[in-house]
Amino acid sequence: MLTRRSAARTAALSAAALTLALPVPAYADGPADAHCGLFTCQVEAKDPGSDGKAAGGHGGGEHAGGGGKKSKWSCTYKRADPQPPAGSLDWEGHKPGDGAVYEQTCSYGSDDTYHVIQMVWAAVPPKDGVDPAVLAQRAVDTMRLRGPAIGIVPKASGKGLVGLPVWMWTSKGPETYGPNTATASAGAVTVSATAKVSQIVWDMGDGHQVTCTTAGTPYKSSYGKQSSPDCGYRYSHSSKDEPGKKYPVTATATWSIDWRGGGQTGQITQTRQSQTQVSIGQLKVLN
Repeated sequence: MLTRRSAARTAALSAAALTLALPVPAYADGPADAHCGLFTCQVEAKDPGSDGKAAGGHGGGEHAGGGGKKSKWSCTYKRADPQPPAGSLDWEGHKPGDGAVYEQTCSYGSDDTYHVIQMVWAAVPPKDGVDPAVLAQRAVDTMRLRGPAIGIVPKASGKGLVGLPVWMWTSKGPETYGPNTATASAGAVTVSATAKVSQIVWDMGDGHQVTCTTAGTPYKSSYGKQSSPDCGYRYSHSSKDEPGKKYPVTATATWSIDWRGGGQTGQITQTRQSQTQVSIGQLKVLN
């Protein structure tokens, strides 16, 4: 028996000014009332924050019979099996064999906060109106992207000196530097996304920042007092006047996420942070 389904998050729908008629019985359950066909209910689901166009019927998203403004609604279609009987309002005045009736599932946003399912008629099989950008965000949401796994010399437990080199780096893992990959699908559309860190901005806590376009080079004792070849710094003042007598160091990684699918490509940018601290003492010169 084919039954009707509506939004699971009624409170969220109401808050967003989405209005749905009551669910209707399957056509085997008896005749329809004046407002609902055996498969059809009038469904109006306004796109929050948009021009207010409904996503129900043949309007929302990009699909057959649409042609409206592209929105954040994404819709998929499944041919109803069995098809409703002749005379059902779901045929929208057409007869069985003249096109077909499809189950339309529309979701709003990257997390399916608003969800509408209804039956629609179409002369030809509708194309899934899935916005690849929405799927890309879904793929990104499944990734675990973290702030840099900070490596720094002098270590937080140690002490450096004014004027001596500071080395900064992060370990190169899928969650801390990339590449990190994920996919998301809806209907026949699949989007793949790959995330990599494009830069790390190190706020050294003394009013200065260092931008590193590499993961940095881990320090080895054999390097002695050499400067980092790609991500380093030198403090010009001690940290004795700072809270805890240490400089707070914040590393902000920019994740550049390239995605492709559904005949489209794009890029999403996100940032993640990690913190540590370093103690810097004054270099004493002996006569």
